[in-house]
Amino acid sequence: MKIVAFAASNSSQSINRALASYAAHLVPEAEVDLLDLNDFEMPIFSEDRERESGQPPAAGAFLARIAAADALVISYAEHNGSFSVAYKNVVDWASRISRKVFQQKPTLMLAASPGAGGAASVLALAERSAPSMGAEVTGTVSVPRFHDHFDLASGQAVDGEPVRRVKAAVEVLSATVAGAGQRRAGRGSHG
Repeated sequence: MKIVAFAASNSSQSINRALASYAAHLVPEAEVDLLDLNDFEMPIFSEDRERESGQPPAAGAFLARIAAADALVISYAEHNGSFSVAYKNVVDWASRISRKVFQQKPTLMLAASPGAGGAASVLALAERSAPSMGAEVTGTVSVPRFHDHFDLASGQAVDGEPVRRVKAAVEVLSATVAGAGQRRAGRGSHG
């Protein structure tokens, strides 16, 4: 199983990148492709720029990485109650090539913050936009007070309710992907 995981942030110190990586690596025997939005940096989207220059190659490269996945793990950083500009720009450009950016992939949506809110506002926004973006959401988990539950230096989690919820959501994602694979295999043997 191939998992594409990324933080909806371009921070080199992103706690959401750490959370996405942690969750994706919980999937047994998964090949994890950890994306960095900095690798898909593009000019700020505008229809005028698109008419003049077309879509940047990075938008197609982002979609290709998503296409190669069996499932997605996305962890959202909250910037002023919404998506980070880096994430929104990548998605805006990619959606001009394919409206269903996440290509109907089973998707675990996470969010983390150092404060008590756990980036819950942006997670709710991501979940609401999921159908139009082509994400089949298998679960959502908000992690408040991230540093109380995860040690960035070691990449390890400290047991607690948020960590248990992340592990349970990863189990659902894994089961969903395994079930989809079995259904595809079953259809193939009858045809």
